[in-house]
Amino acid sequence: MRTLITGATGFVGANLARRLLADGHAVTALVRPDYQAWRIRDLVQNGGLHVNVIDLADADAVSALIGRLQPEWAFHLAVHGAYSSQTDVQQMVKTNITSTINLLDACLDAGCAAFINTGSSSEYGAKDHAPDEREWIDPNSSYALTKAAATHYARLRALQTGARIVTLRLYSVYGAYEEPTRLLPTLIVRGLRGELPPLVNPNIARDYVYIDDVNDAYIAAAERGESGGVYNVGTGVQTTLREAVNVARRVLNIDVEPQWGTMPDRAWDTSVWVANPARITAALGWQPRYAFADGFAAFAAWLRDVGAQHEKYGVIG
Repeated sequence: MRTLITGATGFVGANLARRLLADGHAVTALVRPDYQAWRIRDLVQNGGLHVNVIDLADADAVSALIGRLQPEWAFHLAVHGAYSSQTDVQQMVKTNITSTINLLDACLDAGCAAFINTGSSSEYGAKDHAPDEREWIDPNSSYALTKAAATHYARLRALQTGARIVTLRLYSVYGAYEEPTRLLPTLIVRGLRGELPPLVNPNIARDYVYIDDVNDAYIAAAERGESGGVYNVGTGVQTTLREAVNVARRVLNIDVEPQWGTMPDRAWDTSVWVANPARITAALGWQPRYAFADGFAAFAAWLRDVGAQHEKYGVIG
């Protein structure tokens, strides 16, 4: 299968690229001119992943390239604004909206059989329950707003064309190649040294979904997602920071006690953040294979054995 992926230099995209290559697909990654290659360097050097440098905001260039590549599947994971350091609203609009429009329209013109857009649980805003895909959204940040706009455009084009255009609203994905500054990599790297990092309120919660399960969701969406479908990708079980630290202490044999409140809460922290995955289970037969403790142990093993070779994670052990 001729497969296209954007955002392959990011955490989720790099994992999906590996999965697609392992499944035997011919994979081409579209990357921005200033891309960082550390997550995919081995894939390129081994000759499996083909890379094209392009500005996705350039509609003519995107149309010409997609016309040449003729992808059968396209996975759109390029994003800006997901990290607190990314605050440029114009760049969010350019990456999350304009680039999505350009890429999706070019793929439709090329006859692409499936286009999988990456949404975000942030599109819902703060909820006191697990939201269903059909309920009202309340994006509470510029990033969330631009992601919601892209989701709506993808659904509009699906309704207009009948094409298999699907959006996956990801919850808190974790696993190999995750950004080193995020909570779980930090918890593991420090834990492998017998330490714990500074910690916020122990009641802060997330729905953590392991990267291998997310890869399964992308493949299922490409194979059998409904035109215009929007699916939550989460476990339906939220894990508090207290519970995550308890798992880390058990898996990594950490003796030190957690020091709660030694790091200030962040503006986006909440005690309720959980997916309702009923629709993706019913429509695509997808359900997570990894409970949090199992995924955490798998991630810790990867960091110990593979991640230790990457300078991004520092010296482990």
